[in-house]
Amino acid sequence: MPKIAIQKSVVIDAPIDRVFAVVRDFEQWPIWSPWLIADPGGEVTFPEDGLSYSWEGEVTGAGGMEVLREEAPESIDYRLTFLKPWRSVADVRFAFSEKGYQTEVVWSMDGSLPLFMYFFKKMMEGFIGMDYKRGLDMLKAYVESGAVPSKLEFLGRSSLDGFNFVGVRTRCSMAEIGPSMGRELGMVRDWLSTAGLEPAGVPFSIYHKWDVVRDSADYTIGIPLKGLPPAVTKDLVSGSVPDCEVYRIKHTGPYRYLGNAWASGIMHARNKQFRQNRAVHPFEIYENDPAEVPEGDLVTVVHFPAK
Repeated sequence: MPKIAIQKSVVIDAPIDRVFAVVRDFEQWPIWSPWLIADPGGEVTFPEDGLSYSWEGEVTGAGGMEVLREEAPESIDYRLTFLKPWRSVADVRFAFSEKGYQTEVVWSMDGSLPLFMYFFKKMMEGFIGMDYKRGLDMLKAYVESGAVPSKLEFLGRSSLDGFNFVGVRTRCSMAEIGPSMGRELGMVRDWLSTAGLEPAGVPFSIYHKWDVVRDSADYTIGIPLKGLPPAVTKDLVSGSVPDCEVYRIKHTGPYRYLGNAWASGIMHARNKQFRQNRAVHPFEIYENDPAEVPEGDLVTVVHFPAK
């Protein structure tokens, strides 16, 4: 069985006892779990002794978590058991350490994959590592502010009218996406202004490839136009998104939590909520402007082309 190991960490602006108590309370896990957020219709069960919980859903499959050892407030060790979509067992650990008036949380897992997934080991470590990072970011927000500013609405299938666009295509690390997009969107807007062209819609980004092993993304950020755009400069690209069926997930909240929508869409496709049309790359449309609304009110709709 191919072994996998994941470890991620975050520093939370709260005392260690408080952070430990939140993580130890299974009934608070649905608020910040990077998986349960994708399956609001799933069933989560909490035994009265507080030493375990179990879940079952169409998207998340089935399984359970059980406390094996705990040394408050320094560490908690769990046994994680997956029943669906395949059976496996993993050792999970949370370690807590004081950093002045803050607390560092280290979330780690040691487990194995079914033999048939041997060639996907690095990719699975990348995806699970991203899940851990999303979970820790939501845990941090929840402990520090009492809420996670990330809301998902599963809008389902619809038909999309295609459109032409002008934009910038870039490859960068995932950590650089936010600043990179800001610069490139400014380039597109400057070109439109110079060319005397009006946008025909709000900005969007097409994701051509996520490389979770190398931690990079290949994407195009653009603005829709009416008709075919004129010749563009060497730094820009023009293209079109075709008429297509899409599976849509609406995210409300800061852009830094958009991974929740993308990961949920991948989980929904994997569990046959829809079939992806890989001939058209997925994209996100920014429904409002961060310069005009608070970041907690930002609305982004992620579109997965579907068959």
